[in-house]
Amino acid sequence: MSHVVVVGAGQAGASLVAKLRQVGFDGKITLIGGEKVPPYQRPPLSKAYLLGEMAQERLYLRPEEFYADNNIFLRLGTWVREVDPAAKTITFSDGEQIAYDELALTIGAVPRKLPAAIGGDLEGVFAVRDLTDADAMAPAFTAGKRVLIIGGGYIGLEAAAVASKLGLEVTLVEMADRILQRVAAAETSDYFRALHMEHGVTIREGVGLDCLLGQNHVTGARLTDGTEIEIDFAVVGVGIAPATILAETAHIKVGNGIETDAHGRTSDPHIWAAGDCASCLFHGERIRLESVGNAIDQAETVARNIAGEDIPYVPKPWFWSDQYDCKLQIAGLNSGYTDVYVRKGDAAGVQSHWYYKGDQLLAVDAMNDPRNYMIGKRLIEAGRSPDPALVTDPATDMKALLKP
Repeated sequence: MSHVVVVGAGQAGASLVAKLRQVGFDGKITLIGGEKVPPYQRPPLSKAYLLGEMAQERLYLRPEEFYADNNIFLRLGTWVREVDPAAKTITFSDGEQIAYDELALTIGAVPRKLPAAIGGDLEGVFAVRDLTDADAMAPAFTAGKRVLIIGGGYIGLEAAAVASKLGLEVTLVEMADRILQRVAAAETSDYFRALHMEHGVTIREGVGLDCLLGQNHVTGARLTDGTEIEIDFAVVGVGIAPATILAETAHIKVGNGIETDAHGRTSDPHIWAAGDCASCLFHGERIRLESVGNAIDQAETVARNIAGEDIPYVPKPWFWSDQYDCKLQIAGLNSGYTDVYVRKGDAAGVQSHWYYKGDQLLAVDAMNDPRNYMIGKRLIEAGRSPDPALVTDPATDMKALLKP
């Protein structure tokens, strides 16, 4: 009987094993996770869960009995130390070995940490990646506390929004010239800067962290402009890195993530990868997508191919972020854009930003504008690029742009 082993019990791993059973795979399946809880959603950790609006059980992607009911051996609270492609075995941290016929790596990514030399190991310094992180920092999110958010990407901004809603005094520092500089246009940065300032968040752009201050527990921070501020705790949101050590030590090809072909296979024919840890080809370029949508779609494609189908994975990039009462939805990838066109909605705070490279539509950022998000998404997937003058004209019937 064929044995498929999946290492990494996050969104991608859970999607992969469920799809294997759905498409009729009747061999043995083992899903391995380092945490002691069943696979769960991560996006709510920095939003609803941290706000206390979602119980832990509601985070679970499926009831725990689903795995037993579908003859999926769920092995939690254990870590894989080594993969041996020649022997087709994996070794756990306690030395136990199991064999596989096909192995899928869905091991996600790890948050980048601050160096200990600048106070990164002080108590009261938190990252936002898993349930343990969220549970550790939740008690600190108390009205009146002073928090420093380090990093002005989406994770940092979401944490700042939660802290502000709970009545904390929030300062956010971003070393780049503007928040969201790596991932969005200046127009989107301007939108979210104004939103956070309306909610009392102090945003310092072009200013980095020199060091955190304190003996055992963080008590303050010195910024790169010499400013010192007093804080009660800090949240670090300076990005994530793909988890590739298992692949590297197994001599599997790694670049920005574990490199996969169009079907999700790595450089070893019996090892696959999906989710945040994996890179794939998109329009001739190798990319890595950090999103729930990609984790699900890529993992399900891998499952179907393990089960004997021959389906190439076609990425359909889409992302979202919730901050205060604003829902940001993003379709496409804006890499290489030359122009951004703004379409304002009828209500305050409703607008969309349309990214073009010359005449080609690349991506759309939609703030509280789900209708134009869906229109933009469908246009991008169809390879169609409407005239920007039509996009920005309030009189344009946007739905009509979808007609042949």
